[in-house]
Amino acid sequence: MGRDPRSGGGLRVLAVDDVRAALDELCRLLRAAPEVDDVRAAADALSALKMIQAEPFDGVFLDISMPGLNGLELASLLAKLSEPPAIVFVTAFDGHAVSAYGIGALDYLLKPVRAERLADALARVERFVAARRATEASEQAPPPKPDAMPVLPVETDGRIRYVRRGDVRYAEAHGDYVRLHTASGVHLVRMPISRLQEYWEESGFVRVHRGYLVAIDGVRELRSDSVGGMLAHTDLGDVPVSRRHARELRERLLQAAQRGELGRR
Repeated sequence: MGRDPRSGGGLRVLAVDDVRAALDELCRLLRAAPEVDDVRAAADALSALKMIQAEPFDGVFLDISMPGLNGLELASLLAKLSEPPAIVFVTAFDGHAVSAYGIGALDYLLKPVRAERLADALARVERFVAARRATEASEQAPPPKPDAMPVLPVETDGRIRYVRRGDVRYAEAHGDYVRLHTASGVHLVRMPISRLQEYWEESGFVRVHRGYLVAIDGVRELRSDSVGGMLAHTDLGDVPVSRRHARELRERLLQAAQRGELGRR
């Protein structure tokens, strides 16, 4: 079986014509085109249908006037497939153009086929394939995760306030609570730091110590402490970094620096 067209690369096409000389010339032109990776040939519509049912093609270059099942009839059958190939008719007669476009043909080439017109048709096939792949990719992509806890309610003196995640430079474990360090002060939330990590690790926070989370874009620099340990410096203070988490932090900081995101908080 040939290449799956969904895997990328050049086009895989099928040429169909009952006149041997015309089929050979069409295959020659297609093989000479830089957009095409693989060219297969069929001498009649029924053989072409069996090949298309057995393996995928990006495009089919199809003669219209053929004995038995003609090109228009074959194209009508292909249009009913779940993923039909792009159809380009290649014919010596222009009287079928309306019917051809009516069943969804991408292009209509008159014999003898000129290389520049074939290039135009192949460009249309490429756009058709690219659009299909984009649609398939969007359908297969997992749905975006909901933004987890962008705001946390905190209770102070009997009042509920709301702290935005974007205002937090770092979070510090405090028993069954977490201290949220922001420019407006320190806010206490009843939640284990491991749970807060689950909520916020996809939003730019990284665990740097058993008792600390830090916002990557809030780190100004890394410093050494008096005993050779590492500290992540923020504008609200230094956050200890354990050896276990140092490598991940450096990697995340490098990525943020490359995106120009450091020091934005």
